Amino acid sequence: MRNHGGPAVALVGATAVGKSAVAHELALASGGDLHVVCVDSMTVYRGMDIGTAKATAAQRGEVDYHLLDLIEPRDEFTVSQFQRAARDAAQSIWTLGGSILYVGGTGLYGRAVLDDLDIPGQFPDARADIEARSEDVGALYAELRRVDPEAASKMEPTNRRRIVRALEVTIGAGRPFSSYGAGLRHYGAPRVLQVGLNCEFDVLDVRIRRRFEAWMEQGLLEEVVRLKERGMSRTARQAVGYRELLRHLEEGVELEKCVEDAITQSRRLARRQRSWFQRDPRVEWFDEPSAAAKRLEEVLRSPDGFVRE
Repeated sequence: MRNHGGPAVALVGATAVGKSAVAHELALASGGDLHVVCVDSMTVYRGMDIGTAKATAAQRGEVDYHLLDLIEPRDEFTVSQFQRAARDAAQSIWTLGGSILYVGGTGLYGRAVLDDLDIPGQFPDARADIEARSEDVGALYAELRRVDPEAASKMEPTNRRRIVRALEVTIGAGRPFSSYGAGLRHYGAPRVLQVGLNCEFDVLDVRIRRRFEAWMEQGLLEEVVRLKERGMSRTARQAVGYRELLRHLEEGVELEKCVEDAITQSRRLARRQRSWFQRDPRVEWFDEPSAAAKRLEEVLRSPDGFVRE
């Protein structure tokens, strides 16, 4: 592989393992050379601050952060939109002579950026036509078998959501859904070296509880009230922590139960994230934040510290 673009490295791992602290300290120590590019599906929303562990105003005054506060919470935001924003941010950083530290736990967004996945867009007109044409999942699957047999062979005939999405892309883009890359289970040569920060789940579970309780003291419920008044998209409403507190505000579920549910769901999220990243054989894992930080610095000083194609 040849070098392409500027210096970059990625720090990945589950929520609450300490990625943000490592990233901030490294960027601060770089004297402005290292920029933090946040790879997170929820920190893109303005006003979703406390429950996303978003970098504070003070931290952003010390370090250059990118891809935060891109849109209003009432708006939808897709992976392909995030990918384009990340590309623009990278080019801007490299033009200024800086280096990139990608940081995040949103696996799909990370793959889209780090592997530069070929992601199909959204085609609402085509989707509306498909939805209106037939409620029969069998008929839709038969249509997919005609127009994109390869895609049809990789999904269950009863999975209506995936079948409709494949038809939407095939019809809307004018190219088979199956032509968009090798899929998420394929791991090619790394474009950006990834360092993973690990933590035992018993320790992580305690951190998650303490963090959420601290967020409540900092005003997370009041933040959710403000967001609800402004309007929240379907995607924004699904953010762990926000989703549970909205049940308290909209359905009258007891606050204590919603808090406990949020902590439980955060712990489940951490396990899903760990599983996602551990499937990627390219990630180099470290248990100690200092060891992960040392490896990140080494990568940026080496030939591996460049985006490669």
